[in-house]
Amino acid sequence: MPDTSDSTSSSLVEFKQVTFAYPGAKGDRVILKDLSLSVPRGKVTALMGASGGGKTTVLRLIGGQQRANSGQVLFDGQEVGALDAQGLYKVRRRMGMLFQFGALFTDLSVFDNVAFPLREHTRLTEALIRDIVLMKLDAVGLRGARDLMPSEISGGMARRVALARAIVLDPELIMYDEPFAGLDPISLGTAAELIRQLNDTLGITSVVVSHDLEETFRIADQVIILANGGIAAQGTPEEVKNSSDPLVHQFVNALRQGPVELHYPGPDAASDYGPGSASAGKGGAAGRARGSS
Repeated sequence: MPDTSDSTSSSLVEFKQVTFAYPGAKGDRVILKDLSLSVPRGKVTALMGASGGGKTTVLRLIGGQQRANSGQVLFDGQEVGALDAQGLYKVRRRMGMLFQFGALFTDLSVFDNVAFPLREHTRLTEALIRDIVLMKLDAVGLRGARDLMPSEISGGMARRVALARAIVLDPELIMYDEPFAGLDPISLGTAAELIRQLNDTLGITSVVVSHDLEETFRIADQVIILANGGIAAQGTPEEVKNSSDPLVHQFVNALRQGPVELHYPGPDAASDYGPGSASAGKGGAAGRARGSS
């Protein structure tokens, strides 16, 4: 497949009228609808919004784990959804991914976790791999922990090891899926500083999915709030904070009342608790009684 990348574009990633839905027993569940956005090169872009708004789905579409139902997902000018397996693997080598909670290999040491992508995707000598791994671990402050196992390090340290692994192939794009979840304040601040520092030092592009408003707004150049399958707000952190959109106002101020409701849509309470409702689902009392007879 010919390389149609356009390195002169100011955007490394572009979504053009992308629609994506997960199939379900009661019909497709639409997550993104005619979504258009761009991720500028060399910047930190934050994807935020209420749970279920499609943030992680955007990362999966960029990496080719999912394919859009319609529209285009472009990475450096190449349509990800049109790539064959070989082309997709080639593009993925230009990306790094920091999964939620690190996702380290539990039976590999810190050193071997970081070395894993190099051993899988390159033919470098072990001597050179050792130097690269130690440099990446040093960049996240964990060169001294290289011989430890994942069970011997803290959650914050595990996240930093995962970050070293994400940058070991010198990617152009790093995607972070909830990098601050479950971290104590010190580890959280350290992780945020590392994301910003590595982005600027290495000249890479970063996409951060996060619910942590304070730290994410502090390091992001661009913030995109996703809601109802599209973009509710987009701009600098300050512009998004000052948005007049009710949903964005509710989100950035952590308000209980607003467009995003606590209860998932369902039948009214009277019909759910009324006579005969117990047989409505397999998990009801009648279902349990039948199962125990």
